[in-house]
Amino acid sequence: MTAGTSAAAAELARRRHSPLQRVQHLLHGYPWISPLVILVLTMVVFTFVNPRFANPAALSLLIQQTAVVACLAIGQTLIILTAGIDLSVGAIVILSMMVMAKLAAENGVPAPLALLIGIALGVAAGALNGLLVTRVNLPPFIVTLGTLSIFTAIALLYSGSKSFQNNELPDLLNWTGTSFPVGPFRLTVGVVIVLVLYAVVGFALSQTAWGQHVYAVGDDPEAARLSGIASKRVLLSVYVVAGLVYGIGAWVLIGRAGAASPNAITDANLQSITAVVIGGTSLFGGRGRLVGTLIGALIVQAFYVGLSLARVDQQYRLLAVGVLVIVAVAIDQWIRKVKS
Repeated sequence: MTAGTSAAAAELARRRHSPLQRVQHLLHGYPWISPLVILVLTMVVFTFVNPRFANPAALSLLIQQTAVVACLAIGQTLIILTAGIDLSVGAIVILSMMVMAKLAAENGVPAPLALLIGIALGVAAGALNGLLVTRVNLPPFIVTLGTLSIFTAIALLYSGSKSFQNNELPDLLNWTGTSFPVGPFRLTVGVVIVLVLYAVVGFALSQTAWGQHVYAVGDDPEAARLSGIASKRVLLSVYVVAGLVYGIGAWVLIGRAGAASPNAITDANLQSITAVVIGGTSLFGGRGRLVGTLIGALIVQAFYVGLSLARVDQQYRLLAVGVLVIVAVAIDQWIRKVKS
């Protein structure tokens, strides 16, 4: 078959697709498009309902509140791309945060060292999850469900359930909460750190062999193994990188919350998974983009802020986000049925 014949056949196949099938193909290739459309519609609707939603002050607050969940959703995205799930994300963040805070506030450890120890603890926790998944061959759901309780208990026992206010913590740990103007908006150092993480991890996923291996393992681990990819090593590296991101997220959380508290982010697991799913990453692994996760995190926070400004009860806000998650999963199922 000549090149001209192949091109003609491809064009004929394209014309045979209905408009809905073309949309299906587009979303299969670019899964972040649908959450972007939802985000734009969300912003327009909530601005119409309450013009204060579009005020620079309100949008600045929305971005700052999104930073922590968006950070944790990076690690969650990596794990879901490999067809796993991480229920221990919140516990790892709390453990890392309480260790770095107590070391600096009560034990006299220099702030840089306390910060590094806290982040290293996040890496170790991620590595433990990864080893249990890859070496003991336990399902990620069961592993992280178990370590959720373990890490939570260790954090509470170590800290004595005590909170540390910002005036008890060194400037370095509070630094991520420092705000600065960007035009009419105000951002924080934590927001910048999260955006840098998205750029670095996004580049690694899309432009490096490691990133391609992550997608391959998530799509079909056995096929990836047969093609020469060290599937278990790649999977372990994903959990380690996720732990590193969670450790940095603990630092961002201290700045955002203005304190280190065991109750600082009780719904981290739900929010991070929600952001990833709404962002277009498939729960079955192998498909998704980090930019979609960032958009998903913004959508979740936009719903909370917009519905709050519209004076909607908290129960209905949770209802709206729950419906959004189910719709996102339904769309993912439809997209996965795409036919060439």
